[in-house]
Amino acid sequence: MTSLRPLFACAVLLLAARSFAQKDDTRYVPLCVGFYNIENLYDTLDGPDNDDAEFLPTAPKQWNTQRYTRKLGKMAQVISEMGRDVHPDGLACMGFAEVENRSVLQDLVNTAPINKRGYRIVHHDSPDRRGVDVGFIYNPKHFTPFADRAYRLRDPADSTFRTRDQLLVSGVLDGDTVHFIVAHWPSRRGGEKVSQPRRFLAAQLGRHIEDSLMARYRHARIIYMGDLNDDPTDPSIRRFLNTTGDKAQAVNGKLYDPMWELYQKGIGSLAWNDSWNLFDQIILSPALVTGEGGRYHYYGVRVFNEPYLRQKDGPFAGYPNRTFVGDQYIDGYSDHFPVFVILVRPVDGGDAKQ
Repeated sequence: MTSLRPLFACAVLLLAARSFAQKDDTRYVPLCVGFYNIENLYDTLDGPDNDDAEFLPTAPKQWNTQRYTRKLGKMAQVISEMGRDVHPDGLACMGFAEVENRSVLQDLVNTAPINKRGYRIVHHDSPDRRGVDVGFIYNPKHFTPFADRAYRLRDPADSTFRTRDQLLVSGVLDGDTVHFIVAHWPSRRGGEKVSQPRRFLAAQLGRHIEDSLMARYRHARIIYMGDLNDDPTDPSIRRFLNTTGDKAQAVNGKLYDPMWELYQKGIGSLAWNDSWNLFDQIILSPALVTGEGGRYHYYGVRVFNEPYLRQKDGPFAGYPNRTFVGDQYIDGYSDHFPVFVILVRPVDGGDAKQ
């Protein structure tokens, strides 16, 4: 097996907290937005409307209060450290995949070391058969939501199809109106090609939400984030979501995918069969590339792949260190690395006085 360790290159320049200078000597204030597939964050109770049997104390995984609490602590540790070298408050907002319900998100934000940040939650129950949803947390110091809505993904060819909703959260992010969409597209279960049409449907739904926002707001500032179960070069993302990896081409509604460049360098967020995938993505509308219609614009992106999140030895050394392998508890974190983007705005007079 080829070693994967050389792929862990730094994805963005290290930034000084609070402000930093670009080539024109203008000083900028940074802000960070993240996403994390947190891998099966279930409570220990039997949910009546979903198939959570494998995450009960009586199941082979022996999922109990001690393991659940330990998982919360590990997730809170990761979230607390993401973006801290960029901004002292860390992440202003974060989307999640694979949370069972609002209760587990509430337990998470109440867990040290992030409990003092006062994160608040946006969550809607979805019809996914496994009972996993997407969710969103935000620091009220930086973001104030004014609307949220869940969009149902349907398969016209299969009325029994049930999966995660796509969650839209609109609000004011440090003075800018920003729309966040959190998604977890259908998996590759059954094979990439066989399952591909449902990811096309998911991309079309995401594109519909974005087109509606861009039709309503001239310079709609949209952040589409999620575990898309496809890479930046796949047709679901390039063609159906209509993205580009070139900032100059992010015009007339074409979205900018900053993960494309990372993927070309061999950087991923999860590993399978000794190769990397970059399913965890954060994609931006043109206004967040150019800065039109607001203060913040895109600066950089990072896969948060710190050494403690990786398996240290064995045949899967370098892979994400997950909670379970099958039913074997290995006390890790997640089978995905989290990701985040850095937005910046010019320093104003009020910032200079701080």
